[in-house]
Amino acid sequence: MDILMQIGIVVLVIILASIRQVNQYQRGVKLRFGRYVKTLEPGWRLVFPIFESMKRVDIRIKAVDVPDQEAITRDNVSAKINAVIYYKVCDAAKAIIEVENFYYAVSQLAQTTMRNVVGEMNLDELLSQREQASQKIRTMVDVLTLPWGIQIDNVELKDITLPEDMKRTIAKQAEAEREKRAVIIKAEGEVMAAENTAKAARMLTASPGALHLRTLSTINDVSSDASNTIIFALPVEILRAFERVAQPKE
Repeated sequence: MDILMQIGIVVLVIILASIRQVNQYQRGVKLRFGRYVKTLEPGWRLVFPIFESMKRVDIRIKAVDVPDQEAITRDNVSAKINAVIYYKVCDAAKAIIEVENFYYAVSQLAQTTMRNVVGEMNLDELLSQREQASQKIRTMVDVLTLPWGIQIDNVELKDITLPEDMKRTIAKQAEAEREKRAVIIKAEGEVMAAENTAKAARMLTASPGALHLRTLSTINDVSSDASNTIIFALPVEILRAFERVAQPKE
């Protein structure tokens, strides 16, 4: 009876020592004699020591901060670029069996891919099409990490740092572009003003007496200020009438 009790205690101790807890955000990769058996779901699981082992894998979305990378664009401009990659483990068994350290592997792969993508783009494309560049990096990295059981959710380019001389060149280019637009807008305004002036002149010429009324209106506006000196310009019709009176009769 004592032997059975001792055996029962030993079995109970072994069972208690074999209990492993897998949290909701984890998956357990179970190995028996070094060979993959199955992936354990969340809960309490039995993993018998000595001939079985289990490795927990966090399946939550992780963020990898890709440090500054020195890259050269297609038009031979040097730039420093950093990014952040969001990924998660979609197959825990592959993440343990296919790659030694998937966190480090994803980071290194992202750095290489980012430099390659930047090398295929011009500087203007890189600055104006940042979203397209991020999407291209995500697609390329996702294809390579899928055999590792890793799914890339998103890639965001954070900062693009240019050399100081390139910053000055871009600033000069932007200033020249603004001056160009200002000159064009001013010229368009002058053209519109000239067209309206010509239109007004044609209307005044076509209407008898309109020029006299315009002259009287102008005199009224000027006379409001006592410091102004007014010179009356007689209409051409009155001058012609004086000419007819002054002419000697034959």
